[in-house]
Amino acid sequence: MAGQVALTFDDGPDPAWTPRVLDELDRAAAPATFFVLASRAACYPELVERISASGHEIAFHGNLHLRHDEYPSAVIEADTAEGLKLLGTHRPRLWRAPHGVVAPVSEELARRHGMQLVHWTLDSVDWQSGETAESMLARIEPGLGPGAIVLMHDAIGPGALRADPSPTVALVAPLVQAIRARGLEPSLIPRQREKSRIWARVTSRMSRASR
Repeated sequence: MAGQVALTFDDGPDPAWTPRVLDELDRAAAPATFFVLASRAACYPELVERISASGHEIAFHGNLHLRHDEYPSAVIEADTAEGLKLLGTHRPRLWRAPHGVVAPVSEELARRHGMQLVHWTLDSVDWQSGETAESMLARIEPGLGPGAIVLMHDAIGPGALRADPSPTVALVAPLVQAIRARGLEPSLIPRQREKSRIWARVTSRMSRASR
């Protein structure tokens, strides 16, 4: 992933905000990965199609946003199966567990369904109240480098404290500019199965304190 920074969005699609994020990405000519909740994707199939048709990647964030360490394995297994069923022909290769928290069942299910568990390296913390595009860029910018994965949200997910995702929409353009100013390019996430599984395990403990 040398020279590339992955832009990622969780918790959508959202009928009001995902189109605005897509508009900003289109204007910036920047690809991104959308870790969708299948229950929402099933409600807004036209948004899922637009994401895919625009050159972005549809990835998996689960069905009902269940933390993998708070439910029996059978519940996570059922949630995963139902979510993948709802996504239909969109067979995701990438999976980010809700809150970034994984359990042994997460890795087992990832192998079973041929998905790559992915975490992040830079967190915009855009779900918090009071964050602006400027404050989020200041948080992210020092860590921008080859192989970085930036976490953002194109919807108001469970536990979010903000009123709406408008600061995230406003962040897209200056973030892409900052990436390119460093001689890097926005990108999709490449196939790095072993590395991604390690990221998920190592960072899961930190994620327990996050949303």
